[in-house]
Amino acid sequence: MTPQFDYFIIIAAMRTGSNLLEANLNAIEGVTSHGEAFNPHFIGRLKSEELLGITLEQRDDDPAALLQAIRQAPGEMNGFRFFQGHDQRVLEPVLNDPRCAKIILTRNPVDSYISLKIARETKQWQLKNIKRRREAQVDFDAEAFVKYLNRQQEFHLSLTHHLQKSGQVPFHVTYDDLNQIDILNGLAAWLGVSGRLSAIDDTLKPQNPDRALAKVTNPDEMEQALSQIDSFNLHAAPNFEPRRRPIVANYIATPKTPLIFMPIRGGIEGPVTNWMAALDAVSVDGLLTNQNRKQTRHWLQTHPGHRKFTVLQHPLARAHHAFCRHILNTGPGAYLKIRHFLRNRLKIPIPGQLRDGNYPVEQHYEAFSAFLTFLRQNLALQTSVRVDGSWCSQSRALEGFASFAHPDLILREDELITALPDLARRMGHTNPPKPESAAPDTPFTLTDIYDDKLEALAAEAYQQDYVQFGFGAWKPLRGAE
Repeated sequence: MTPQFDYFIIIAAMRTGSNLLEANLNAIEGVTSHGEAFNPHFIGRLKSEELLGITLEQRDDDPAALLQAIRQAPGEMNGFRFFQGHDQRVLEPVLNDPRCAKIILTRNPVDSYISLKIARETKQWQLKNIKRRREAQVDFDAEAFVKYLNRQQEFHLSLTHHLQKSGQVPFHVTYDDLNQIDILNGLAAWLGVSGRLSAIDDTLKPQNPDRALAKVTNPDEMEQALSQIDSFNLHAAPNFEPRRRPIVANYIATPKTPLIFMPIRGGIEGPVTNWMAALDAVSVDGLLTNQNRKQTRHWLQTHPGHRKFTVLQHPLARAHHAFCRHILNTGPGAYLKIRHFLRNRLKIPIPGQLRDGNYPVEQHYEAFSAFLTFLRQNLALQTSVRVDGSWCSQSRALEGFASFAHPDLILREDELITALPDLARRMGHTNPPKPESAAPDTPFTLTDIYDDKLEALAAEAYQQDYVQFGFGAWKPLRGAE
């Protein structure tokens, strides 16, 4: 039967037991792990300048050559250890290669962090003779540990995401597994090699076997600091909202000034595009839009010094605009199928046709309140209705932008009257126009119905936006309502 893998990578961090795991793998007949093959300071082993006939300089010039040499080295299975600080040019091709076995080694991050500090203090990175053990206690730095923890978590999240997308399953090993022969032999079976361990390699000795609190000079401070760390992310708002792609065709550029507007759908596209047209003294039809990715990239390349910008709206105001334009309205811009669903399935009190007198402000308040409740469910994927771009989270929209291009500026609707002219002056305009206010929502404005309950409902629906962008209570724009 054809083996599943051609070679392997051990993805680990310093002080997680990677030396011990490697020693045990190397004790299996036909298996060779070639150390830290892509460490920027050496090749394979400390002070080594050559591996499998490839020099340190040759590896730095062409890391793929060493990767191929490891893959083709004699024996049943060859591999190497890889840490976060190693040559990143290697990681993506390896992760994309289903013929490479991914072994992910982890350890309690408190233990690995303290062990790393002790090793740096004692200058002892391995222990083979217990008589030569160097002891030390170190200070626990809570701020440094949080940074260390975040780096490890982000790295492992990116690994998991990459492997999930490509349908690959790694072999997970923890530090505590390294003295269990059945697990290590299970790893050998998973790799597809014929050899097995008859005993655990005991060449390397544990350097710091004491409990974590005994290894630090400030155990009380460490306990207090760790009690404040939210390891289980209890305060994070779950985000089930689907990821969004950038709709590059909606981007709007001025023909003379190197400005490009990346709109988040809402109620401010009109005022911003009108301002851009006035800035370059052209009609709105004279602005550049409806371009594909290739054309937009060409615009970016041929307009050095350009600025890309987008505009955030208060979530409550944006939701109200979407409700009035797409749900209440039965004319152009109406989402008639969604409107029908909301009226007939969710019983939101929207009249079949808006006429004078048949939709009082009290009913508008009730209907919009129900719409905000629907939005909370919709964004959590609890309804059968699509998450439309006119009411999706603005944080999701910005994430979508990033897959094509990041905006240089993220402005806010309540600062446009000064922010847009300031931007124009930076682009060389001495007397730029002022933007107009957006047209008021009809049949009622948000000012007509606003209260704390509506704010609370919006905050529930758009937790991510309120947290990410620091939105407070909504206030009417100056001169807008």
